[in-house]
Amino acid sequence: MTNFIAKFRKILFLIADVFLICLAIYFAFLLRFEGIIPSQYFSNIWGIILLALIFCLPVFHFLKLYSFSWAYVSTEELISLFKAVTLSFLFLAASLFILREHPIFAGFPRSILFVGYFLVFLFCGSIRFSKRIYLRLFPKRGRKKKERTLIVGAGNAGEQILRSILSSEFSPYLPIGFVDDDLRKQKVSIHGLKVFGKIKDIPTVVKSRQVESLIIALPSAGSQTIRAAVGNGRKAGLKKIKIVSSLSEVINGQVGVGALREVKMEDLLGREPISLDQQSIENFIRNKKVLITGAAGSIGSELCRQAAKFNPSLLLMLDQDETGIFNISQELENKFPRLNIASLIADIQDRSKIEKIFNKFHPQLVFHAAAYKHVPLMEIHPDEAVKNNIFGMKIVAEMALGHGAEKFVFISTDKAINPTSVMGATKRIGEMIGQTLNQKNPTKFISVRFGNVLNSRGSVIPIFKEQIRKREPIKVTHSEMRRYFMTTPEACLLVLQAGVMGQGGEVFVLDMGDPLRIIDLARELIRLSGLEPDKDIPIVFTEPRPGEKFFEEILTAEEGTIATQNQKIFMAKLSKVEEEKLNSGLEKLKTAAQNQDRESIIKTLKTLIPTYVNG
Repeated sequence: MTNFIAKFRKILFLIADVFLICLAIYFAFLLRFEGIIPSQYFSNIWGIILLALIFCLPVFHFLKLYSFSWAYVSTEELISLFKAVTLSFLFLAASLFILREHPIFAGFPRSILFVGYFLVFLFCGSIRFSKRIYLRLFPKRGRKKKERTLIVGAGNAGEQILRSILSSEFSPYLPIGFVDDDLRKQKVSIHGLKVFGKIKDIPTVVKSRQVESLIIALPSAGSQTIRAAVGNGRKAGLKKIKIVSSLSEVINGQVGVGALREVKMEDLLGREPISLDQQSIENFIRNKKVLITGAAGSIGSELCRQAAKFNPSLLLMLDQDETGIFNISQELENKFPRLNIASLIADIQDRSKIEKIFNKFHPQLVFHAAAYKHVPLMEIHPDEAVKNNIFGMKIVAEMALGHGAEKFVFISTDKAINPTSVMGATKRIGEMIGQTLNQKNPTKFISVRFGNVLNSRGSVIPIFKEQIRKREPIKVTHSEMRRYFMTTPEACLLVLQAGVMGQGGEVFVLDMGDPLRIIDLARELIRLSGLEPDKDIPIVFTEPRPGEKFFEEILTAEEGTIATQNQKIFMAKLSKVEEEKLNSGLEKLKTAAQNQDRESIIKTLKTLIPTYVNG
């Protein structure tokens, strides 16, 4: 049915163009001779009409002037029409010059070509824009009442959103104007709608113009501006706030009503867009075998997504979570059908299995994201934390070294600094293992530390969202509890960049921005759900859990940092690891973990990490 309608529309416009081109040439003669065409020129009229049809119709078809949406016709089609008519009339003029001695084409006024060119463009353009003009002048009645909508941002994105809304009869929005902080845009009109003021004026405009919803069209703005727009929208009592987020969509001219989404926590984080050397990352990964452990987890799966974009020759995804591996495999096979993928189910503590994997595939780059990460659980089961986070990591690292991998990137955490938890302590020892193995070339061992990742499995945000969904009180351990946050794609891209930069032995630290109070995070999530904190959803305080800090450092005082070429990545200045002491401690930890001797584990961790304070 859809194909039939499309073919019918093409035939309809083809017939209309034939009629309009004939009419345009006839009118050109009529205008030239002021309404009375001498009889000797009738043969000229039919000859020029025939040539105009011969040239115009194929050129129109070639420039896709019969393949467009009638209701959504835009300046792109207008430009294509201009090119098509210009090219057609150039062919027409050249043909008439060649055939100037022929009786049918001899003696007619040359100004006919200029007038005919203008009329063909006018007539054929009018028929193409007729439906859009009609919809603007006579909007359909009886449909669902549309929301009076204010657009924040009078730039390219705002203009594209407005154009999309105006051209769609099914859009739920009725745009009434803009607000924008750019002084040059104040009081100007865009498609007939005015810029009423600045972002701070949103409450006033909402009240005076009976605004019901807000669209934030500021894809390149920082989170501070987004927060201001959302805050003023809420201050004005608006519940319906949508946002355009993708700058690439704006650049490609793809912004429309379908690109709008709800405001997310990421939009309000207070983090500026990251700057990456995409070419260096591509050179780092392209045509290489890449192994990612913990590939079913939040960080591991995102590392797989990001690495897949840079064309590795083989992407090895390893995890013991078979469902998670199946899901990420299906996703990447659909997104990257030409990508060579191997899905591996294995436990990193199984030395024999890991060795077979390295013998078979010989990965050149290894990203080790597999770990037990839940702080309270690892306090209860320190033996499992030691076996997985320390000895599992050690097995994979030693296999990378033994099989000549180029680089081994260890995913660490801010909890490794001055650790107060078993999980943090085991991660710090993982860094130390990397530092010692790096001295045994050729593999370069690099560690990357960062804080909490928004929406990662088991993180605070999904927990809060579930409590909000159930209308349960949100539990916060303390009013001053603070954490660093970044988005998963941002963290993983910076990990890839750190992998490019690393020359071996470094512990890189990602710039996490400013720490956020957990209570502020909870309040914002409640508001994003359309509810009021302490009114619809109460916030209650509990005691800090075992191993938790009020505030997590990214570096110890004695470490300090060294700036790198990327402003979002720093390098920790670490003291040299005593390999003999580390190996001795690892032997004690192995025995203690096998015996499930918690006291011995804690004691040995404190010996290896003097700054470790067990809560």
